[in-house]
Amino acid sequence: MAELFIELLGEEIPARMQARAAQDLTRLIETGLDEAGLAHGPVRAFVTPRRLALVVDGLPTAQPDTREERRGPRADAPAKAIEGFLGSVGLTLDQVERRDTPKGPVLFAVIERPGQPTRALLPDLLIKALTTFPWPKSMRWGQGRLTWVRPLHGIVALFDGQVLDGGLDLGDRVLPFTDTTRGHRFLAPEPFAVTGFSDYATRLRAAGVMLDAAERREAIAQGMAALAAGEALRVREDPGLLDEVAGLVEWPVPLMGHIDKAFMTLPPEVLITSLREHQKYFCLENPDGTLSARFLVIANGTRPDSAERVVAGNERVLRARLSDARFFWDQDRETPLAQRVDALERRIFHARLGTDRERVERLRALAGTLATHIPGADPALVDRAALLAKTDLVTGMVGEFPELQGLMGAYYARHDGEPEAVADAIRTHYAPQGPSDACPTAPVAVCVALADKLDTLAGFWLIDEKPTGSKDPFALRRAALGVIRLIVENGLRLPLGAVIAAAAQGYRTRLPELDADITADLLAFFADRLKVRAREQGVRHDLIAAVLALGGEDDLVRLLARVEALTGFLDSTEGADLLAAYRRAMNIVRIEAKRDRAPATGPEAPPPDPALFETDEERALAGALDQLRAKVAPLLAAEAFTDTMAALACLRAPVDAFFDRVTVNADNPDLRTNRLRLLGRIGAAMGTVADFSRIEG
Repeated sequence: MAELFIELLGEEIPARMQARAAQDLTRLIETGLDEAGLAHGPVRAFVTPRRLALVVDGLPTAQPDTREERRGPRADAPAKAIEGFLGSVGLTLDQVERRDTPKGPVLFAVIERPGQPTRALLPDLLIKALTTFPWPKSMRWGQGRLTWVRPLHGIVALFDGQVLDGGLDLGDRVLPFTDTTRGHRFLAPEPFAVTGFSDYATRLRAAGVMLDAAERREAIAQGMAALAAGEALRVREDPGLLDEVAGLVEWPVPLMGHIDKAFMTLPPEVLITSLREHQKYFCLENPDGTLSARFLVIANGTRPDSAERVVAGNERVLRARLSDARFFWDQDRETPLAQRVDALERRIFHARLGTDRERVERLRALAGTLATHIPGADPALVDRAALLAKTDLVTGMVGEFPELQGLMGAYYARHDGEPEAVADAIRTHYAPQGPSDACPTAPVAVCVALADKLDTLAGFWLIDEKPTGSKDPFALRRAALGVIRLIVENGLRLPLGAVIAAAAQGYRTRLPELDADITADLLAFFADRLKVRAREQGVRHDLIAAVLALGGEDDLVRLLARVEALTGFLDSTEGADLLAAYRRAMNIVRIEAKRDRAPATGPEAPPPDPALFETDEERALAGALDQLRAKVAPLLAAEAFTDTMAALACLRAPVDAFFDRVTVNADNPDLRTNRLRLLGRIGAAMGTVADFSRIEG
């Protein structure tokens, strides 16, 4: 058994693409080996900013020999048939076998193919993998035709310690397979040869490269923790940045720098964004949780005598960035948010949906409508918050740091003396933006957050820019899930259909051409998103479908209460047995109705005739159905859904008795029809609670 080792050395691979690149290289090589019939051991891939490496253990030195038998025509078949068979297998008549079978003598071809040497197969396999590599974004360089994420400089390709023949055609030249690589760009740039993966890993480490991304990540975390502890500080948790920085360096060296105290008066979010988003620095916190005037930068392999210069250089860059932020902070506060509203006229929300200034007026109207349905929402504060919610978009700070929209508006609103409820609504009106994002709970904030998302959804529905497949450029699925969370987590009794209609009407005031009726379609979209959310939380999506199928339900809180009660009922013995009986009854009704070409259930079906009841079981079932109908209507009206489900349980005994003692398909056609209609009433009675036909399992 032998080892295949590959390394692709080039310019820096974006950190966000590295993990997927290692997976894709593994998949492509494994697929090629499997297609070539080459059994193999584990396949391991490694990635650093400058290189992709892969090792495959346990490869045979040659393909296995194959033997294939192919049956041909009868030995006495016409000559053309025999010639065609011989041509298809590439043999002559004296090379095939003649075997006796129950149908007479038949020709058989035995085709034996010796396995090819693995070394001869690997170059083409590798080239195919590289030329079909699915980078999210790629480029060409020089005069070449090959597309790759960044220019490639070298390819190490060794099998059993020997270099593979050939190379990769770049279009203007061939990049040959070699045994030579390079270490860290600055610490050990000289080339060196390797004999296999173990030798490669050892020599690469000596050349200043940690090959394993997990090791780099751990080295960064431990190094930062040690530096922070030395100053009685702690590293602000940021696993996403830790993953990213592990993909930016090949030999991580944590260093600590200082933030000028003059900048510590900036809002902490501005400091964190400057450090994290723009500089990829890690923030440090004091023991009380406040932001420290220190930061950590991860150098890519620095020498001890240059560490101070590296820190000084990073401090200088940060000082310039924070100077810009302080300028915007001071300048922005000179103009109150209320005086920035008209400036939104210069910002286009969407080419077909008008300006942000027009959007503000829609938000005010829609938020005002929502305020009538949300307890504790002061209409005046709601209107003020909706008016000012988007004004920070025209501030210098948000222009420089778009990630801070909403947040900076809250800071500026407080500076302007706006009520805290208004500032809070401005800060949170984009939320929730993801499953881990906190949901606004204050009434004013909830109104503006709902208005923001519903206005977006209605607008893009009106211009038919809906999500399709995996494409959702305007994040409408996220907006819908945000609406659902705002309603459900705050227990809002909101008529969603009416609110959607109000959101659409807000567009028609200025854009009368947008006159499509989107309410039903958008409600269906919300239903789909609700099923997705329910599935993630372990709630059965078929039960949501069973309740939604009743129609006319746009109160999400009430809908989920019905689903919860239905879940509890079906988890009980009575519920499971009644569901089985319901299915049995509906199967009989459906089959017989199809045969009779006449419905036994539904509004067009006549009721059963009590005069035709012959058995006590028929009368008992009919009486139970009458009692159920009388009980269910007031319970549903009172939203006592658990009691409603308990009332359904009274059907179990009479339904079981009916099936045990009554023959539905009686010889008397009138009795048969009447009994089918009685069974049909089971579906009609249970259908007032949920559409049980939608329930799976």
